[in-house]
Amino acid sequence: MPKCNKILEPIKRYNERGVPAGIQPVMHMKYKAVIFDLDGVILSTDNYHYEAWKALADKLGIYFDETINNRLRGVSRMESLEIILEKYNGRLTDAEKLKYANEKNELYKSLLKNMAPSAVSKEVKDTMDSLRAGGILLAIGSSSKNAKFILKQVGLNDYFDSISDGEDITNSKPHPEVFQKAAQFLGVGAEVCLVVEDAVSGVEAAKAAGMDSAAIGDAAKFNLANYNLKNFSELLEIC
Repeated sequence: MPKCNKILEPIKRYNERGVPAGIQPVMHMKYKAVIFDLDGVILSTDNYHYEAWKALADKLGIYFDETINNRLRGVSRMESLEIILEKYNGRLTDAEKLKYANEKNELYKSLLKNMAPSAVSKEVKDTMDSLRAGGILLAIGSSSKNAKFILKQVGLNDYFDSISDGEDITNSKPHPEVFQKAAQFLGVGAEVCLVVEDAVSGVEAAKAAGMDSAAIGDAAKFNLANYNLKNFSELLEIC
């Protein structure tokens, strides 16, 4: 619902796509849709992932640090566990692996309850609002099965035109399935989609899907994407 900033001020107006008045739309449209990875792009839950995986690694007596944690970006929960177990001296059954992966996820989800709308920066929200105002479709393409829960925590659960996450796919990045599903849900072709990613596996997934990509954060260091972003708002110059 639109809100008044203070008494006697006129009600803030929104356009038909739910974009606040005053947001400048993109005037040129190279792409019809932008598909965002969630973690590390729209917001960051790296510290929560790290805390949860570190707790599990400590329990199993496995060395775990930020370098190993970075290898888990864009990777499914079970595949992440396998990476951590590379330094494990013992053997785990499939049932034990599932048990420990679920244990990690429950701790992670409990930490996520601390998230709030402030986790999404003004730059990110304003940029997405401008893209929407220009008629560009926005989607999430995340391997996480917690994507919808996170979006609800930060007040974006009804913001995107489609959400493709770990609940919709059987193959994690660098397989293109998560982005292919997002485009399918939007009803658009791969050739008109731009993927925004912070992980190399995500950039590779976009390429495999036949989509252009914009890398931000660590992924931008490898020059694998069509565009390398220093700031999120640079998307307005690309789209």
